[in-house]
Amino acid sequence: MSDLLTRSAIPRLSTRRSARKEGVARMTSVDALRGFDMFWIAGGSLVVSALERAGGNPLLSALKTQLTHVEWEGFRFYDLIFPLFVFLVGVSIALAIPKSLEKRGRAGTVKHILTRGILLFVIGVIYSGGISGGWDDVRWLGVLNRIALCYTATALLFTFLRVGWLVPVAVAALLGYWGLMAVVPIRDIKLDKVSLEKLSEKRGGETNVFKLFADTTERISGQFEPGYNVANHFDFQHLPGRRYDTFYDPEGILSTLPAIVTCLLGLFAGRWINHEKYAPSMRALGLIVMGFLFMALGYLWGFNFPVIKKIWTSSYVLVAGGYSLMLLGAFYQIIDVWGFRAWCQPFVWIGANALTIYLAARFLGFGNLAQRVAGGPVKAALGSAGDIFVALVAVGLLFWFARFLYRRQIFLRL
Repeated sequence: MSDLLTRSAIPRLSTRRSARKEGVARMTSVDALRGFDMFWIAGGSLVVSALERAGGNPLLSALKTQLTHVEWEGFRFYDLIFPLFVFLVGVSIALAIPKSLEKRGRAGTVKHILTRGILLFVIGVIYSGGISGGWDDVRWLGVLNRIALCYTATALLFTFLRVGWLVPVAVAALLGYWGLMAVVPIRDIKLDKVSLEKLSEKRGGETNVFKLFADTTERISGQFEPGYNVANHFDFQHLPGRRYDTFYDPEGILSTLPAIVTCLLGLFAGRWINHEKYAPSMRALGLIVMGFLFMALGYLWGFNFPVIKKIWTSSYVLVAGGYSLMLLGAFYQIIDVWGFRAWCQPFVWIGANALTIYLAARFLGFGNLAQRVAGGPVKAALGSAGDIFVALVAVGLLFWFARFLYRRQIFLRL
């Protein structure tokens, strides 16, 4: 952990006026966007939910809906949170790996990448419960595990291949995943509770799901329903331990491949931001234009290969990547080109310590802490505004904790 918990010289917004200003601002844009992304997980959604319960305003109801995941097919703002974080990992790789190669050489950089990837993977296992329920109950592939795999794969590819070669790699991965999901036949069995109960009745009361699966001989292809597609069936057959959705996992084995492409899109964006041939305003515009094109292409592809987060379809990669590019372009334009930075400082505090905030939100819970501070009689005394006050206290604790770490230059870096 000594390599990760550091007091480093990350510049503050108000203290840098030198020729390095533009490079610092680039990192500020990434940290600010990462913090904006993490804010909604750690506390922002609590405020929206509390306001919606108190007011019942249609606009707030619509916003609250956007802060929930779609059940399966489709796209809401909350479905952008995870891929945006993976995308920003790719941006950071583009900024960090060239410096690492210069400092450590290729062998040292590879060792550094693998060490960080393995450590983050282990943290991910612990985050999901570790071995508390025994080896059979370990969740091997969760959110942090996916980030670890995407980081490791993207960083290694960037270490050994030129960016020009990575573009066809990304295209091939998206097309290959589409072909795999559309063409490879699966057993004609739906891995959901209702369908399995009906099948059990048909087969004389057999309740062993593995036997029901093995005894299904009919094959079908081109299916994208829950528990009825190549990725979910592959997880059922090959993913050990506990699966988030009982029989399969939204961060499963096969869907990690297109998730790596999401990280590669961030890498391409990071390289574009560093492209000194073009003016900063042109870089921002380029990100926004490409983002719009990717988003449009993703929705068009969705007519054939639906936009589904839980199996990270290729169309979902393009839609989420498009929004990510546009957001990065907007943050870059506002913070770096126009110089409006004061507003984003709280997000910079969070973004500079995103992993710490994510872990703190899981193990401490800013909402739970707020209930201890402002719940009970305080909440009751405020009546209908009680929930709103508790939510605001939770956000205040989030900002205070992030600022505390930032001001003391303590960062848990991966």
